[in-house]
Formats: sequence, C-alpha cells, structure tokens
Amino acid sequence: MNGKSVLIVEDEGDIRELVQYNLEKEGFRVSVAETAEKGLEILENSQPDLLLLDIMLPGMDGLEVCRFLKSGKETSNVPIIMMSARGEESDIVAGLELGADDYITKPFSPKILVARIKAVLRRRSEEPADENQSITLHEISLDPVRFELIVDGSEVVLTATEFKILHHLVRHPGWVFTRYQIVDAVKGDNYAVTDRSVDVQIVGLRKKLGLFGKYIETVRGVGYRFKE
Repeated sequence: MNGKSVLIVEDEGDIRELVQYNLEKEGFRVSVAETAEKGLEILENSQPDLLLLDIMLPGMDGLEVCRFLKSGKETSNVPIIMMSARGEESDIVAGLELGADDYITKPFSPKILVARIKAVLRRRSEEPADENQSITLHEISLDPVRFELIVDGSEVVLTATEFKILHHLVRHPGWVFTRYQIVDAVKGDNYAVTDRSVDVQIVGLRKKLGLFGKYIETVRGVGYRFKE
C-alpha cells in the first residue's frame, strides 16, 4: 500500500492526528481536512485513492458529502469509508445505501482501521469477476450458468432467489450489503420488498448450507456479508 493516498475528513483533532500518524506509519500519503467544505476543496485539486469520512461534521455532514461525490462523474469511483459514533446505525445504513464502501464505528482500533482501508483498496484493485463465471470460496462452489451449488462436495438445491443472493454475497467477500442493496442486486431497483423478506431468505440459505451457513455473517443494524 506504499504510496496510496488517503484523505481524512474529521473535525476532531485528536482522532484526525491519531489516524494520520498510523496511516503514515504504514506508508500511506495522507491529507487532512477538518470540514467537508475543505475536504471538497482538496478533492477538486487531487483525487485520493480513498476517502475516510466522518459522518458528524460541522456544516455539510458526511452523508451529504458521500451523496455529492457518488453523483459526480469524476468522483463516483472514489472509495469511501464512513466513520460513525456508536448508536448511529441508521446513518451507517444511509451511508452504505449512498455508495460508501465500508464503515467503522468510534472508538476504533487504529490497526483495525488500517486493515479496513487496505481491504477496501485491495478489493477496488481487483477486477470484478464475470457474473457468469463459476466461483469457489471456502467449501462453497457456485455455477451461475447452471444455477448449481456444491457445498463440501455435495449438491445443494436452492430457490432462484436464494441462489442469486448467495451468488451476490460470494462475489463480494467481506463487503457489507444492506437488505435493500441485496434486493436491488437480485431483483433490480424499486422492487417492492421488506427487510423481513430478506432476513427470511438468509435464514433459509443458512439452513441449507448447514455448518457452512456461518460464512454468511450478520452485521447488526446494517445487513449481511460473506466471510472474506
């Protein structure tokens, strides 16, 4: 990760300095801003490899910044990790829905933050697999052309919806998806569904996967991910 650039937008000086110190120690090039407005000024002149963005900012907040960047042609691909105080689950969900790549809650371990940043950058550097390409992860293999699932050497029969959900999660190991992001990926935008219906599908998937259902992890208050 040497030479990768990170922009930190954080109004709390102690946190900003702590994060900057730990990232520079890992070889990142770091720029900082204490407000969203100053962060956007920096982005106009040079685009970082990743934006570390606090949600609660004076003036324009982090969600507004995320929405603005993801709607812009030149900035929509900037990876964003949101930082949030504990208890702001609705804000975390909103950030992910707007296109943020990950989130971390305060207070956090600098080592975990660095690991999260590296994981997002690593995922972004990898070309996404062809949607029709077979995937094998852990003991699970999926063939999307045949709608075939093999778990630890044995075939497991899924419904079409279950298969699409599992395929979407397995294609993006470690990524956290909200329930509505899962619905959009499987059924397309504006499909009428409730959070509960996604939960029911996940319960069914875990049951059919047996011992390997543990790889589908619940992120409390946010959604689901497949273990990386």
